Amino acid sequence: MLEPSLNLLMPTVWFPLEVLKTSTAELANVIPMVKTSIAGIRNIGQLCAANKNGLLLPHTTTDQELQHLRNSLPNQVVVQRIEERLCALGNCIACNDYVALAHTDLDKATEEIIADVLGVEVFRQTIAGNILVGSYCAFSNRGGLVHPHTSIQDLDELSTLIQVPLVAETVNRGSEGIAAGMTVNDWTAFCGSDTTATELSVIESVFKLREAQPSAIVDETRKSLIDNYV
Repeated sequence: MLEPSLNLLMPTVWFPLEVLKTSTAELANVIPMVKTSIAGIRNIGQLCAANKNGLLLPHTTTDQELQHLRNSLPNQVVVQRIEERLCALGNCIACNDYVALAHTDLDKATEEIIADVLGVEVFRQTIAGNILVGSYCAFSNRGGLVHPHTSIQDLDELSTLIQVPLVAETVNRGSEGIAAGMTVNDWTAFCGSDTTATELSVIESVFKLREAQPSAIVDETRKSLIDNYV
């Protein structure tokens, strides 16, 4: 049985200030949350990559932000800042707890850090001809969604690499930017409000969300994180 990956940060989509408090309250009942910025920017999903083992941050991350995240996350989650010229790491890396897809132009040293910190196998790939693999797919340990123009041959190749079933689909009523419209782990997903019933049905199916439940380990981690903010 796969252990659910530990998604601890806010999703790629950021909220307007007037709805931030409400949205945060709703999400906090389901998943542990750490409020932060990266390099002073709120679109943190585009700038970092993470799984249950580690969190990778761009070199533009401030010392204060780095320390805040290290203090907020469990000790077993390695938080590391990377000296990489392609600093939008969330756009350049897509990962679960076992495999990472990476931008073809990332430095070799960065590839080695990804493998070491996240504890994954790294494959340099494109998705439907797009080098920003982190923008055009989202996958967990149970399934994945990729750019709607991904060919059947590429779907089979990617599915073999990641070892999970994949579906080519859209979010937010036809948007090809998968990661900008949703965030997912092994037991739940959050999608943009424009996501259609058909898109939601596909997402529930490919990620096996109806049959997924958090493990006792993740329940305990959630409890400890929430206790930190009480």
